[in-house]
Formats: sequence, C-alpha cells, structure tokens
Amino acid sequence: MKLVDEAEILVKAGNGGDGCVSFRREKFIPLGGPNGGDGGNGGSVWLVADENLNTLVDFRHERKFNAQRGQNGMGSQMYGRGGDDTEIRVPVGTVVINVATDEIIGDMTRHGERLRVAQGGRGGLGNMHFKSSTNRTPRRFTPGTEGESRELRLELKLLADVGLLGFPNAGKSTFVRAVSAATPRVADYPFTTLYPNLGVVRIEQDRSFVIADIPGLIEGAAEGAGLGVLFLRHVQRNRLLLHLVDVAPFELDVDPVTQIANEVRAIERELAKFDPELLRKPRWLVFNKADLVPEDELDARVAAVLEALDWTQPHFVVSAISKTNTWPVCQQAMQHLDAVRVAELEATEEAAAAAGAPGPAPGSASDASAGNDRDANA
Repeated sequence: MKLVDEAEILVKAGNGGDGCVSFRREKFIPLGGPNGGDGGNGGSVWLVADENLNTLVDFRHERKFNAQRGQNGMGSQMYGRGGDDTEIRVPVGTVVINVATDEIIGDMTRHGERLRVAQGGRGGLGNMHFKSSTNRTPRRFTPGTEGESRELRLELKLLADVGLLGFPNAGKSTFVRAVSAATPRVADYPFTTLYPNLGVVRIEQDRSFVIADIPGLIEGAAEGAGLGVLFLRHVQRNRLLLHLVDVAPFELDVDPVTQIANEVRAIERELAKFDPELLRKPRWLVFNKADLVPEDELDARVAAVLEALDWTQPHFVVSAISKTNTWPVCQQAMQHLDAVRVAELEATEEAAAAAGAPGPAPGSASDASAGNDRDANA
C-alpha cells in the first residue's frame, strides 16, 4: 500500500443535552414540584495509536468525525443518556497539529496511547435545580454546552531505528533488500523510490531493528528540487543515520573524490535547512557499489574522500548488490542501538530517582499503560 504520511481531518465532539422543565403530576399528590432531569454529556473524540496501521490513507476518503450528542433530560428526575465517544485509529508515530494555531497537541508514539482531541459538551440542568423557597415552580433550565470542534493536521513520522540518506541511485533500496526481507523497487534511474519503505533487520532471534529507505535527496531539495524535503520528517525519530554514497559516480569527466565529497556536503546542507538537529545525530558513511571500482583504486579513493570531508564517524565500504560487507554494518548498528537504549533506560531511572519515585520496570504493565490517556487541552 502506498504510504500517505499527511492528512487533515475535522473533529466535532457531541453537544450536551438540554435540561428538562417538568413537574410531578400524580393522583393524590398535589403540588408535586419540579422534577426535570439534566441532559447527558456529549461524547468526546479520541485518537488511538494502533501499531497495525502504517499509513494515513484512510483519511483521504473520510475527513469528518463526529461524536454523539447527549440526550435531553426528562421528567421524573431522569437524566439524559451521555453520548458515545468516537475513537479514531491512527498509526503509531502520528503527530497531531491544531491547524488554527499550528500547535503540536500530541505525539502518538506508543501502541494503545489515547489522546482526546475534542471534549464533549456538558449536559444542561433541569428545572429541579432551580427550586427555592420563593420559587416553587421554576420554569428555568440550561441548555447543554456545545462540543469542541477542531481542524487537525496529522503527520506520520515513521518509527524506524535506522534511516538511510543519500542521492538518488546511491543504492539505498538495494541495501534494504540486502539486509532485510523488504522488497522496495529497484531500477537504474533516479527517484525510483517515491515514498519511504521499512524493513526489519534481524540480527538474532530476539534482536532486530527497523530500517527506513528514504527517497533520494538532491541539492536544492529545500527549495523544492526533486522530491524536496517531503519525507525528511521520517528521519527525525531515527537513532542512527546511514549516509550512502556511490563510490563509482557516473560523471567520468569530474574527479570522483570531488563528486563524492560534494554530494555528502550537499546532503548535509539540506539536513541543516530542514532541521539542524539532524546533523547532530550519529551518521555513518557507507561507500556503496564497491564492486564497480578496481581493488587497487578503492582504498585510495575512500581514504581521499574521508580526508576531504575530515570525517571522524564510522565508515564502511560495501556492495549492496552482492551483499558484500553489509552484515558488519548491521551488526555494529545493532550494538549502537543497544547502547542507546541502555543509556535511555538509565536516564529514565535517574530521573525517576531524582523525583523521589521509582520508575516502572521496563516492559511491565504499568510501564505500558502509564500516561496512555491524554487530553489535548491539558
């Protein structure tokens, strides 16, 4: 299914039911008094994160969501029934933005997480609340309040551990095919990948990570060249970036070292324009298509590029098409991700200890459910 990673929807919570004006009328009971009941509360609209979804395509066809109205109050002090809530399933990784204010009101990052985006109206009061010693027959009631209405923009940021960057035809899709069971489209022309693809890299039985193939960037992407930076939001959540470069560029009349170095710097400039934080993420350089360069030239070319870039982070030389040296990249990536997760867990425990309360055990039921229900108005 084609990835749709942005959509706008209109949510409307249910109005509260009106209070009732009624008087008790029974045989042999004169002056029964007011007995009008209250109206029911309107239903609210909730977003629920669902790990079984991976696209926002459903919202291209259904854009308006309404919760049920509260029932009006009735006589005999009967309260109206509350309206049913409406739950909208969205993929895990969805960012919820208020279109009117451009404010981020929620980030759905865990399965089962719930976010209330429109609060239902309160039911009105019946006339039984307005009786007094001086007003025995009140004919006053209050109407239910109106439920909230919001226009929301949903942006999906894929929850992948590792993201692939690079110019078109750098071999990103081929790399994903080589290390996972994913089958993104591969062809010998630029912009073959038109939307992100995910693959699961399984190192051992219980050790794996998710890798994302991002459509290729070119210089000037921030100004709309090529596919622009349309999909760069998907690498904002990545813990590690693999920057793939073609070690055997096409232009034969230009020094290949200069070409490779210029392409790397061009990508870095586009990252900085989109979000400077992306340049602070761990980013490893992967020289791909090593099978196209003679062995006696390959090491010298790689060394010259590293020197030209003053590169200090890890680098690898691979051939994705033949799967040469791709597995060591995945093993080191897994080690890096394990270290990051341990550091995050230690930071969480330290923060909990500083707050005076022990944090929940990892993977426990309390950890999975803590903070799952949130309110956009909070």
